[in-house]
Amino acid sequence: MSDKIALSTWPTPLEPMPRLAVALGLGQDDLWIKRDDLIGLGGGGNKVRKLEWTVGAALAQGADTLVTTGAAQSNHARLTAAAGARLGLDVVLVFPGTPGSAANGSGNLVLDSLFGARIFWAGDGVPSALADVADDVCRQLRRDGARPYLIPFGGSSPLGARGYVEGGEELHAQLPDVEHVVVALGSGGTMAGLIGALGEERVLGVHCGAVADPSATVADLAGALTGRTVGPDSLRIRTDQVGAGYGVLYEPVLEAMRTAAVIEGIVLDPVYSGRAMAGLIAAVRSGDIRPGQRTVLLHTGGLPGLFGHAETVGRTVTTLQSYKAV
Repeated sequence: MSDKIALSTWPTPLEPMPRLAVALGLGQDDLWIKRDDLIGLGGGGNKVRKLEWTVGAALAQGADTLVTTGAAQSNHARLTAAAGARLGLDVVLVFPGTPGSAANGSGNLVLDSLFGARIFWAGDGVPSALADVADDVCRQLRRDGARPYLIPFGGSSPLGARGYVEGGEELHAQLPDVEHVVVALGSGGTMAGLIGALGEERVLGVHCGAVADPSATVADLAGALTGRTVGPDSLRIRTDQVGAGYGVLYEPVLEAMRTAAVIEGIVLDPVYSGRAMAGLIAAVRSGDIRPGQRTVLLHTGGLPGLFGHAETVGRTVTTLQSYKAV
């Protein structure tokens, strides 16, 4: 029996992007966008599909507190906080850094607080040890009488990835002849779930720099999810949009964000969906995606994080001012 719970209404829209398709050299009917940014809970985003399964498991185990980790502008953390608020659960978010080091008071952090989540700042220099810190937090919560449930980084586990098996099946029902689904590859669960529904050959992941070995991460998750061996070499992953690293603005990503906004009125973020769009553009230019092939960009959300990314905001405002001056 499934422990999944309902946190939104499905399916999300699938919309054509004819003007962008033509601008990129594709056919007018070749390019579509799957609007998982429009998922209703907590400002939207792909993590809700995973949370339906992971929070469902938490409730089935009698948890009263959700604990998870991420960067200070984590979309997954924001949506975990929103899910907890909807279901009457306490939420503790474990972030690296200190309150004064993470653009405090902007972007996703505003919504984390608005949803009533508590933030535990783990200090500087410990991003790789966040899982250990979260375990310590859970132990302390148990000593205090709480019943915590730890949701993994990004919600990415074989259980959470089931949400994107469903998402992939939903997309296939909307566009049966889809040949390419382009998605940001962060913690890996979204891509793994899509592979479970659509197969390796149709899913193109664009590495965002969130994990050290994206191929191994996705292969392990997809293998555990599907019950078959998924070789890292069988995966389609672009690693050319990371730039200086996760969370650092990369010029082709900013250009992709501007292109999507100016041509289609679509807002992307600089860490995930912007990188996915930059990877899609690069794939068209390299011939990996060709005219006549139905292609979908999965919009994973992340708009609040845009406003917590100071460099992107500053560069965008400067650009707009220069346009006005002209």
